[in-house]
Amino acid sequence: MDCKVNFLRIRELVRKEFIQLFRDKKNRPILVIAPLVQLLVFGYVVSTDVRTISVGIVDESRTPESRKLVDAFNGNATFNVVFADTDSRRLERELLHRRLDLALKIPPDFAELIKRRETASVQILVDGSMSNMASVRIAYASFVLDRFNRDLIAELHPFTLEYGTVDGRFRTWYNPNLYSQNYFVPGIVAFLIMLLTLLFTSMAIIKEKEAGTMEQLMVTPLKSWELIAGKTIPYIIIAMSQMIVVTIFAVFWFRIPFAGSILLLFFSTCLFLLSTLGMGLFISTIAATQQQAMMTTFFVILPVFMLSGFVFPIANMPQFVQWITLLNPLRYFLVIIRGIFLKGVGFYVLWNQLFALTVIGIIVFAGSVMRFRKRLD
Repeated sequence: MDCKVNFLRIRELVRKEFIQLFRDKKNRPILVIAPLVQLLVFGYVVSTDVRTISVGIVDESRTPESRKLVDAFNGNATFNVVFADTDSRRLERELLHRRLDLALKIPPDFAELIKRRETASVQILVDGSMSNMASVRIAYASFVLDRFNRDLIAELHPFTLEYGTVDGRFRTWYNPNLYSQNYFVPGIVAFLIMLLTLLFTSMAIIKEKEAGTMEQLMVTPLKSWELIAGKTIPYIIIAMSQMIVVTIFAVFWFRIPFAGSILLLFFSTCLFLLSTLGMGLFISTIAATQQQAMMTTFFVILPVFMLSGFVFPIANMPQFVQWITLLNPLRYFLVIIRGIFLKGVGFYVLWNQLFALTVIGIIVFAGSVMRFRKRLD
């Protein structure tokens, strides 16, 4: 078997692939504009930061003490007190219609219990339909109540108490302000690379079949390895170009810190492309039409995305699902790209992720190439 590769043939096939790709006017905005639009949309939309919490307050006590509690929420920039009333039914109605994020109900005996040096309970209702946001809102409300308690104790007991204290000073590394964009945007970069390479690789082979030009390529002197190389190299170049553009936007538009090595980022991207291009080739061998290829691609992307840890922590998944995620290349690439962007870590920290990505990439790409060659033969 002649394993010698003719690079001139590959070069001409790559050139032909680029011409064919950009000749279609529908492909141009997908290749150039779509990644930037998706980055901007996802970068602004995908966020768990809580900036404003709409609050409704029912004050059944109507005393100076209860008004101080209302002022404590009103004086906090995060809380927006929509109304303060005595009608409990309105409170429930507003919460039901999602015009409120949080509702506070102060009982009639609030001031009386405080004056008797007893614990006064207040009811806090939170819209739990979005559980991740509800937990943050509860934490903010608890912070306001804790500060109100400290101020109240200082007012009731103005004398000085001498005792030792524990002073906890917290520092958040790698994302000091806890901006969710710093977490999500690097993940979006990885997802866009996977989406575009997987989609276009699977579609490229099918377009040749539907156009009837695959048979023409098969009767040329091109060997199967040369045909596979010529079909995949253009998408590697496109993916790396998109990585550069999207990374520049992430750093300079969204102000995402980039603390690591750009060379390690490109190296790990190449390893990741082994998996995505391999999956694209595999889809091209099982799909008969472009519509089937597109539907299969999106069928593959959804579980890969959901099981990557992009949004939902893998540690919170059932044990058997966690084992399945070990086969997901996006899981490892997300750890790598966030480590490079935010932590600035190198190979000595990411070697296990890179090793897993390499093994999966080689297996997926080699298996897909063997199946593709078999179909050509």
